[in-house]
Amino acid sequence: MRRCELIRVLGGIVVGLRPHRLLVVAIAMFALLPIEVSDAGWLPDFFKGSSKHPKAPKRAKSAKPAKLARHHAPSKQRATRLAALGPVALPPSVAKPAAGKCDPSTLRIVLDVGHTAESEGAISARNVAEFAFNLRLARLIEEKLKAEGFVETRLLLTEGKARPSLFRRVAAANNLHADLLLSIHHDSVPNKMLEDWEFEGKKRHFSDRFSGYSVFVSRSNPDFKTSLVFAELVAREMKAEGLQYAEQYSQPIMGRDQHPLLNKDTGVYSYDKLIVLRKTAMPAVLLEAGSIINRDEELKMDSPERRNAIGSSIVSAVKEFCEPRWALLGPL
Repeated sequence: MRRCELIRVLGGIVVGLRPHRLLVVAIAMFALLPIEVSDAGWLPDFFKGSSKHPKAPKRAKSAKPAKLARHHAPSKQRATRLAALGPVALPPSVAKPAAGKCDPSTLRIVLDVGHTAESEGAISARNVAEFAFNLRLARLIEEKLKAEGFVETRLLLTEGKARPSLFRRVAAANNLHADLLLSIHHDSVPNKMLEDWEFEGKKRHFSDRFSGYSVFVSRSNPDFKTSLVFAELVAREMKAEGLQYAEQYSQPIMGRDQHPLLNKDTGVYSYDKLIVLRKTAMPAVLLEAGSIINRDEELKMDSPERRNAIGSSIVSAVKEFCEPRWALLGPL
């Protein structure tokens, strides 16, 4: 007898049974039947059926995002484990992209390398340009993402002076029809906070006052909600690696560089006027990976261990964004 027919027959038998007897019969049925994803939803619907006319459960139609391809069917082992677990209640921040399960091979991620060779950004305590830190970390993240199947990841390098290059990188990302943009940066402090020290016989500037990563989104982005979801995933993965976020951006001492803290647990801030976040046509997040003006943290940011930890955090965040259940089950 086919499984679905057996379910309907047994369903007719148990109608009218007392609840405790119904539970016993249902458990017996569950144990006897092989489990597949296609039938994983029958048990909850069975309990919710009418006592007069039990109906076959309706299958929900999954939403399809405009730009993302359908996810490949799970392997038999994964399908069995997911079905056995039954419906999973996901945390709100993780569950957001659930309707947009994607195929890693078609998800187009743009890794924007902050600043340019002509406009190098902040200068570290040991006189290394931020652009060099950004490029090295972005290349590592690109390599890790492609190794995990996100082969459409693109490294975005722009040329020219600071402000014109911002519009060029936005135009490039939009022309690539990206699904996500992550802009890679390394942090400093306002000039008024800098102190002098000597390194390799020359006068340098530093500030050991603050350290840590920070994640920024713009509420003016056309898809702010998805931007915030991805930002939260990035920040939570950074925190899971034992990293601390930079708390100074919510403090008045930052002056015009002060920004609202959207999540005091993970370190997600809003930076509404930032061009690369508000002018892009796709969800966009900016990561300040750490402070290179802090002398101790600069050395950590220069280490392969720290870069690998950050790169792994980004990969995990992208996996969770693409397949939310990955965050709970891990790779199967």
